[in-house]
Amino acid sequence: MSTDVLELQDSPEAVLAEFCKREWCDGLPIVPPTEDRVQAMLGGRDGGTVLGAMPPLWRQASLEKLAVNAVMAGCEPSYFPIVVAAVEAMLDPIFNLYGVQATTHPVAPLVVVNGPYGRSIGVHGGQGCFGPGFRANATIGRAIRLILMNVGGAWPGRGDMATQGSPAKYSYCIAENEELSPWEPLRAGDTVTVYGGEPPHNVNDHVATTAAMVLTTVADTAITLGSNVGAYFSQAQLMIVLGPEHAKTVAGDGLSREDVQRFIYENARLTLGKLKLGGMHGMHDWPAWMNALRDDAALPPRVPSPDDVFVLVAGGSGKHSAVVPNCTFSRAVSRPIAL
Repeated sequence: MSTDVLELQDSPEAVLAEFCKREWCDGLPIVPPTEDRVQAMLGGRDGGTVLGAMPPLWRQASLEKLAVNAVMAGCEPSYFPIVVAAVEAMLDPIFNLYGVQATTHPVAPLVVVNGPYGRSIGVHGGQGCFGPGFRANATIGRAIRLILMNVGGAWPGRGDMATQGSPAKYSYCIAENEELSPWEPLRAGDTVTVYGGEPPHNVNDHVATTAAMVLTTVADTAITLGSNVGAYFSQAQLMIVLGPEHAKTVAGDGLSREDVQRFIYENARLTLGKLKLGGMHGMHDWPAWMNALRDDAALPPRVPSPDDVFVLVAGGSGKHSAVVPNCTFSRAVSRPIAL
């Protein structure tokens, strides 16, 4: 983005029209990033501090640039530490932001917030957490997307080559509902986890009365020919977002989070014969033992290990959960929120 001062008519319509013309926003109205607002967002931080180069155009991600986009997205200054932590996580080579930005897959970085700080500023993990109505979720997620576009240069059809994209590319940020989780949090303390995922796949199970019943439905939802099954196996991951009611049923049978991870790892599988029907069978870096499989009844795993299944609790009342498959060439990364 230009560092020149841009003078416009003092009207929201004029600002939106000019920012859209210059391809500086996502098409939604923005808050003009005036000098005062940007400095307030920085909160005394050195705006010249650079976190790294952001692909695909490899522009320098300075705190000032992050603050400009956070202002535009409608963030409160108290949200900025989460934005910074999320960008730090995405710039970790393990996350493979270049792949996430440039792929034809509809991947979007899902920001999951743990800890009391996120709750104190209103990051929502309860009823409807993936949807609208929560300023912190909406604007933090939107700030991340604006940064990916304006700093990284990932514009649809130019840098961002997603075939159809997804609504998750507007904003994708939730908190874990730690209060209603029967287990320890996904991450301890004030932490941000960034996960390159598809939009949530709904898990509808209104009849399950046991952990096995709930998790069988979850496992079935997690494995389809249309997912990136088999591609980049060594980096494949799954995120299971259990609704509180499903989590209560599962924990009520004595299962720990590790038990859930093991169950999904062992049961979210398709036979080799079915995998051969389409999807992404045989592409890219299948390990040698998978390429050596000959028995069509064999059940190769969806992810390399149970540790590659992330389990958290979010949402409110209702017997729904969600599966968020990853794009299979990105690995989740966590960072502490620096306060």
